[in-house]
Amino acid sequence: MFFTRIPCPKWVDHDPEYLKESARYFSLVGILVGSIGALVFFASHFIFPIEIALLFSMVATVYATGAFHEDGFADVCDGLGGGWTKEKILLIMKDSTLGTYGVIGLVLLLAIKFSSLREISTYYIPLTIISGHSLSRFIATTLIYTHPYVRDTNDSKAKPAAKSITLSTLIISALFGILPLFFFKTPLIFIAILPMYGSKLFLGYKFKKWLGGQTGDCAGAVQQLSEVVFYISLIVLWKFI
Repeated sequence: MFFTRIPCPKWVDHDPEYLKESARYFSLVGILVGSIGALVFFASHFIFPIEIALLFSMVATVYATGAFHEDGFADVCDGLGGGWTKEKILLIMKDSTLGTYGVIGLVLLLAIKFSSLREISTYYIPLTIISGHSLSRFIATTLIYTHPYVRDTNDSKAKPAAKSITLSTLIISALFGILPLFFFKTPLIFIAILPMYGSKLFLGYKFKKWLGGQTGDCAGAVQQLSEVVFYISLIVLWKFI
């Protein structure tokens, strides 16, 4: 209900405690969203060239999530690009309007994502999309585990999910996150986790320096960046290993 736009049964109510407990299933949601993108690519590629099929796939995942994580990435770009104090950065990130840094960052991110997927073998693209979405959400979960939540307002919808989580929650998220990787034919695919976590460490350093921790937007930014890093890492792995 919170992380996608997929309709839920009417009897499913919203509760902050539900949202807090949902953190363990972030990666499972990634499998679901990635599967939607993979299915759209698979079906579209029967009719259209691979480039159009990839774009349709990206549109499908963005539509399924309501650009939830892309919005977080753009907000972080605007905040870190235009703010020089914690208060100013948080204020910019809270603003619903999109600035220059956010537009440029989002355009470049999507361009790299598309270009990277285009370089991957067509046979592996569906599995790659699913893996990228699930594993990147696990990486985002590690940010919530290692960095405290810093926004002090009570009106943040993401606050229950973005606050600290337990080790057991992190482990469950990890299991769902790495599950699709076992369907690749080589264990070398697990090497891609290292640069993905490296991208989290990079953003985590920025968040710690300027904010003292993280917000929901920060987790979204980590998800988006680590997803792209995963696709780039596969290109490097298949080319040099």
